[in-house]
Amino acid sequence: MAIPKLLKISINQGVGAGTTEKKKVDSAVAEMTTITGQKAIPTYSKKDISNFKLRKGMAIGAKVTLRGERMYDFLDRFISVALPRTRDFRGINRKGFDGRGNYTLGVKEQIIFPEMDIDKIDDITGMDITFVTSANTDKEAFELLKSFGLPFKNA
Repeated sequence: MAIPKLLKISINQGVGAGTTEKKKVDSAVAEMTTITGQKAIPTYSKKDISNFKLRKGMAIGAKVTLRGERMYDFLDRFISVALPRTRDFRGINRKGFDGRGNYTLGVKEQIIFPEMDIDKIDDITGMDITFVTSANTDKEAFELLKSFGLPFKNA
């Protein structure tokens, strides 16, 4: 029972132009829904920031939390199809652990996913993918994710 498990995969996409164009957030939600196979929800700002022309309650991104079978389906597609399609890919960085057994990595382009049709994309945006595990240490989480097949760089 002490073996760590993958609890959830959280995918987050911030849309900087979402403050001026509502359509950008809607397209981000649609893209995330297409990529993950689960309905994405928009994220809203929590406070006003005048330098960014941001007001409280404005839509500024999209997020999805995957659990269960959808999580494993996404993980399989991410490792076997999406990561190898990344430009100049030599493995993912080992420094994305948070000290509590969770790992976060950034993807620069959403077009690495096979579900995306390049002709229908307005802007190429990135996203953050967080793997939440039940591991207590980064070393345990590293071994778990490595056993799933995540291609980490060699030190």
